[in-house]
Amino acid sequence: MTNNGRDINIDGSIAGTISLANRSAPYASMTFFQSLAAILVVAAVASYINARYLKWPPTVGLLVISLAGSLIVILLGELEIISLTDAERIVKTINFEEVVLNGMLAFLLFAGALHVDLERLRRQKVPITIMATAGVAGATFITGTLFWLAADLVGFDLPYPWALLFGALIAPTDPIAVLGILKGVKAPKSLETKIAGESLFNDGIAIVVFLTILETVSSHTDPTPGSVSLFLLEEAVGGAALGLVLGFAAFYLMRSLDDYATELLLTLALVTGGYALAVAIHVSGPIAVVVAGIVIGNHARQLAMSTLTREHLDTFWELVDSVLNAALFILIGLEVIIISVTSSAVRLGLLAIPIMLVARFISVSIPISLIRLTSSRVFSDGAIRIMTWGGLRGGISIALALSLPQSEFRDVLVTATYIVVVFSIVVQGLTFGRLVISLHPQPDVELDTDFDVEPLSNAP
Repeated sequence: MTNNGRDINIDGSIAGTISLANRSAPYASMTFFQSLAAILVVAAVASYINARYLKWPPTVGLLVISLAGSLIVILLGELEIISLTDAERIVKTINFEEVVLNGMLAFLLFAGALHVDLERLRRQKVPITIMATAGVAGATFITGTLFWLAADLVGFDLPYPWALLFGALIAPTDPIAVLGILKGVKAPKSLETKIAGESLFNDGIAIVVFLTILETVSSHTDPTPGSVSLFLLEEAVGGAALGLVLGFAAFYLMRSLDDYATELLLTLALVTGGYALAVAIHVSGPIAVVVAGIVIGNHARQLAMSTLTREHLDTFWELVDSVLNAALFILIGLEVIIISVTSSAVRLGLLAIPIMLVARFISVSIPISLIRLTSSRVFSDGAIRIMTWGGLRGGISIALALSLPQSEFRDVLVTATYIVVVFSIVVQGLTFGRLVISLHPQPDVELDTDFDVEPLSNAP
């Protein structure tokens, strides 16, 4: 569909290919290699500073360093020591939403899915499914409604559909940010599976909702429940089916040989070729990649790989994950240079932080409470608090915000999104581990059940 000169191409992937044609102005753009070199140099320097001095989780440290660098650039520009226009021009040459949604996302999701235990995922299928569907839809409505009321409170006349757009883009937890934080946190395995599983799948529902509301805003038409359901069915089920087919095809190829270089190449082909095929046949690329990654990480790892191949596979994809994560959070920090900020937008963004947390708490606590009522098997102590505070937002939310069509409301939503994401990654990311330790000082006990079976406490 077309809106205000922007072509919004819903190409079948859950992330969607949302191109911003008029974002490229007649600037002297850097070449792809120059842009890549600049990002990797900054990421390497920031990674060194964080590992040597800050010793924070890489996701948090890289974002803080990148954000601090961007603020210094803005300050120097305001003091006319450097040209802020040149800095903005350089950052604008990087199409953030295209790089994230149709570049890094496939590799990062596959790397994360490789380490998802299929048996644990099966045990937690009910809560993961509920929170990745009804939970996201509920969070979208709650966040959007409260954000609309908050906008009126600060004196900004925001239409309700635009507030719901904000709710849709900020509702899903970001798998890249969440998995990055979980690596360094000794969360109970059952809760870790729920958080990781939900974050790997919930972006699908959220972006379907986002695209539906966006079409309503752009075309002033009301989508029917049937069209939304069909779109979701095609995206989610089609993507999962494609991921299963491609994953098992790669599994059978790997089982027929023992050559780690070729097997690694097969996984690269699976990610890139599978994502491209999903886009071409209009099903969910991210879901296809996640399902394929689970197949390779479980069946192929156990039945088709030698010990040497498993070691090389883990080392290779951990390296890919680390490099792309570093580049992503450097990009998030750099984007602040080109964000138009107003005082009302900042106030609204600060109000959006508790709104996001309240919506997350409600969307998590209701499903967990219902499951506890209908099953003798219950969630572990503090599950609601852990899953509420562990629901980080990240690059996907920013990419969706940047994909919004030009409007008097766009900059406000982008600013609010950025404030929420920075708070989520920095504050929640730095304190999440302490919360887990305080609630679960002892190792988690895993039992063969669909739900956690630790005694239910009075604490949520």
